[in-house]
Amino acid sequence: MKITKTLLALNVTLLITGTAFAAAPSETLASGVKIVHEVDGNGPQPKASDTVRVHYRGTLADGKEFDSSFKRGTPATFPLNRVVPCWTEGMQKIKVGGKATLTCPPATAYGDRGAGGVVPPNATLTFEVELLGIEK
Repeated sequence: MKITKTLLALNVTLLITGTAFAAAPSETLASGVKIVHEVDGNGPQPKASDTVRVHYRGTLADGKEFDSSFKRGTPATFPLNRVVPCWTEGMQKIKVGGKATLTCPPATAYGDRGAGGVVPPNATLTFEVELLGIEK
């Protein structure tokens, strides 16, 4: 009986606080890019013309990692208007300090050409990204 009351109280508390199985907020852009916001940042959002500093991990649909700044131990810095469209679009929706997962349809990634023998043609890619800063 005591366990039942404890579980009931826990369930009510979780429901009231909104922490019970709350899904991370997500959005799907017109291009098909899906963004799942894991951690909301509190800084500014970059523009397409900005250069950003990020940590990221890229995987194929089967989970195979093809690139990771985390593994290299050094964040990457690049202009958003010089990367695949998925990054240009998706990173503009994340605030500095934020973490998100981008799911990139082939047309917004490397399309039918693939990339460097590592990303096959027509691959859907997933990137775990952390926006560390906007370079000036």
